[in-house]
Amino acid sequence: MSNDKTHFGFEQVPVNEKVERVAGVFHSVAEKYDVMNDVMSMGIHRLWKRFALSQTGLKAGQRVLDLAGGTGDLALRMSRMVGPAGEVVLSDINASMLSCGRERLLDKGVAGNIQYVQANAECLPFPDNHFDCITIAFGLRNVTDKDAALRSMYRVLKPGGRLLVLEFSKPVAPGLGPVYDTYSFKILPVMGKLIANDADSYRYLAESIRMHPDQQTLKEMLEAAGFGKVSFHNMTGGIVALHKGFKI
Repeated sequence: MSNDKTHFGFEQVPVNEKVERVAGVFHSVAEKYDVMNDVMSMGIHRLWKRFALSQTGLKAGQRVLDLAGGTGDLALRMSRMVGPAGEVVLSDINASMLSCGRERLLDKGVAGNIQYVQANAECLPFPDNHFDCITIAFGLRNVTDKDAALRSMYRVLKPGGRLLVLEFSKPVAPGLGPVYDTYSFKILPVMGKLIANDADSYRYLAESIRMHPDQQTLKEMLEAAGFGKVSFHNMTGGIVALHKGFKI
């Protein structure tokens, strides 16, 4: 990157520090991640993910990469969509999250068509034109060099393949912004303290959402990385958006 500083939430930190600090956040919250997701979103994150899955276009026998796949919510369902002849690669930069995802999926009896790969989205260790679909849910905002990550995703997609980015975004519904800010900065850290004994990590998560590009900016970033037919769909008043792009 041209600048040696980047943001960690609202704080400016050296670029080479951000990966370690983000890793610390997710090492801290890994064991309580699923519980906190349910509490934070009042269960609505399941509907957001269900809609994302409906947009994958996956068929039996295809190969899909779930980036920043964490505890395996999407990977579990996509393993059923591609079937025994297909392949799901569950990837996360964070070893604690990847381990939680692996244990969870093994507990559910999912084994044959899922691989686990610890990897940085900015430099994916896969061949060119390898995947039919890539998903990244609530992970892109934690990537230091998002442009590099999008280019890397484009490279490993097959021609005609699609990328789905499910991420927190900018509220567009009238009057929602102030309510959302109060929830994010006053209530969320308290919930993090009570449930995960970690207010600071959840304060960072709220700040990282505010630093993430808005809907139109992210659309333009996908286009700059080479993706075509890029669109986005707002959910819950724009609190979350699903971006979709194709390798033409």
